[in-house]
Amino acid sequence: MPTLLVWHGHKFRFYALDRDEPPHVHVVKDGRSLKVWLQSLEVAQNKGYSERDVARLLAVVGERRDEWIGAWNDFFGF
Repeated sequence: MPTLLVWHGHKFRFYALDRDEPPHVHVVKDGRSLKVWLQSLEVAQNKGYSERDVARLLAVVGERRDEWIGAWNDFFGF
């Protein structure tokens, strides 16, 4: 489970068991979680984040999307 970034306490990471899904990142902090598809920057799942928080987190993911797609491919051997 590589952690790609820790930003204001939010951990952006992959989970090893997600290999068969499209590239995405999980964001977790204080019992909240967000799953974001990297290609489209769409929210796949949100548990506990406000709309404002989601917008801020999507901006962070968007800035690093290409880098993280590359990291996904490296991690999963694609």
